[in-house]
Amino acid sequence: MISSTNPQDLIPNLFRDQYTKMTAVLCRHFGLEHIEIAEDIVSDTFLKASEVWALNGVPENPEGWLYTVAKNKTKDYFKHQNIFDQKVKGAITPDINEVNLPIELDQSLISDSQLGMIFAISDPIIPIESQVCLALQILCGFSVEEISNALLANKETIKKKLFRARNSLRESNFEIKELSISQITHRLPIVLKTLYLLFNEGYFSKSNNQVIRKELCYEAIRLAIILTDNKTTDTPEVNALLALMCYQSSRLDARIDMHGELVLFEQQHTEYWNTELIDRGNYYLVKATNQQETSKYHLEAAIAYWHTTVNKNDKWNHILDLYNQLLLVEYSPIIALNRTFAFAKVYGEKKGIIEAEKLALINSSYYFGLLGYLYTPIDKDRAIHFYKEALALTQSTTEKYLLNKRITELSSK
Repeated sequence: MISSTNPQDLIPNLFRDQYTKMTAVLCRHFGLEHIEIAEDIVSDTFLKASEVWALNGVPENPEGWLYTVAKNKTKDYFKHQNIFDQKVKGAITPDINEVNLPIELDQSLISDSQLGMIFAISDPIIPIESQVCLALQILCGFSVEEISNALLANKETIKKKLFRARNSLRESNFEIKELSISQITHRLPIVLKTLYLLFNEGYFSKSNNQVIRKELCYEAIRLAIILTDNKTTDTPEVNALLALMCYQSSRLDARIDMHGELVLFEQQHTEYWNTELIDRGNYYLVKATNQQETSKYHLEAAIAYWHTTVNKNDKWNHILDLYNQLLLVEYSPIIALNRTFAFAKVYGEKKGIIEAEKLALINSSYYFGLLGYLYTPIDKDRAIHFYKEALALTQSTTEKYLLNKRITELSSK
């Protein structure tokens, strides 16, 4: 049967949702060192979908159609491409053949493949930051720009890391395989960092025309839940990260108004908060409680918890205390700026400005944006000046829009 859904609307959504999953499934058969082949096949599959569906309409099971076409293209590749006989055939295990390739959507196979890939990529032979770059690109479908924004690095550096990491994959001939408990435990922190960055890009996208990309947030949550289903990876740190994601996701609908514009925390309507997700966050945070372990995810989850509370006079005192602890665990400019915002909430804008100026993060648009915010009730002209400084530094379309809006609002007063 054919669906009446418009393929121009459906295909981009399916691409975001299925591209990395399909690549992960195919990589189980090609071997991770030949990931480019899998990526090419999946890209060709979506190209064919755009052509066929425009003529014949969308099939009743579009995901199943994509996996069937990908399977057939893989069979054709094995039959007709010389590179198979020359480079790949020896690396394919004897029990893997075209019959074993997925004919239709199999959620368990997809989930296993995705997490299998990210654990495989988190291999000690690849430098840690390169592991994260490669996982974000392959598993999460990030562009080079999105990776550079997530890791606060320039694009050329990221390109070099990705090139070296892919070369390591090709040269090492390692594959997705069952890992020992010690290997899983050793690689888990990189997996969590990848999911954390995936969620952050969804929560506040700096590289996309959308401010919020819910599909990335929910994908990160889904993968984290899979980790809790395995006793080896059902750790306090995993549960703390999952609690953080639930708390933050609970406010997604309140962060965007009817015009698609970002709503600041203080202006959010709490009736739009998702209480079910807040309850799930509470569940995972309690589950994460362990007197022997307090990770950065525990502290960030606790901060997010306080953001979901209302009518608490001492809320910002608790948040400031948690940021003070977080800075001792892991310093970053973003954490320092967020801590300064909480400091200003406790002690006022004037003391907040003094605290912010100590950071002197003159290459950060967030630094000048914070100064603009703090000066707004004190000195309108200084606030506009700092917002313009922030505007000159950012490359984010979303951030530029928000800064221009604030400058316009202040200039009209």
